[in-house]
Amino acid sequence: MACGVLDITAAFVVYGFFGAKPLRLLQGIAAGVLGPRALAGGIATAALGLFLHFVIAYGAATVYVVAGRWLRFLLQHATVSGALYGVAVYFFMNRVVVPLSAARRNPFSIRMMVIGIVIHIFCVGLPISTASRKYLSPR
Repeated sequence: MACGVLDITAAFVVYGFFGAKPLRLLQGIAAGVLGPRALAGGIATAALGLFLHFVIAYGAATVYVVAGRWLRFLLQHATVSGALYGVAVYFFMNRVVVPLSAARRNPFSIRMMVIGIVIHIFCVGLPISTASRKYLSPR
């Protein structure tokens, strides 16, 4: 849950700085499933986008938790593992998920890539790894 909340908040703040509106951002997430027509769907497609965002966040957390049960390093070194996991999730999303989706691709920008990686380290990887360490480590 923390990953989903932190990640979407960071997206609202960062992309808002560049002029994007929250509704449009959420519709953009829904466009991964619905294609460009999601941008005309109003609140309904924005709600779908928010739901999908949390499905993806829970999916990322699930992968880490399952891996953490097998690779104890992930729990013992949660800071390093979480940072690297955030980077891995960023590239998986941008090199696998988005290209396979119906969403419109934005042109490559090194600046936006660096911003995205930083967001994924601090708002995805580290919250997942630290929560996993807290709840999965032997007491």
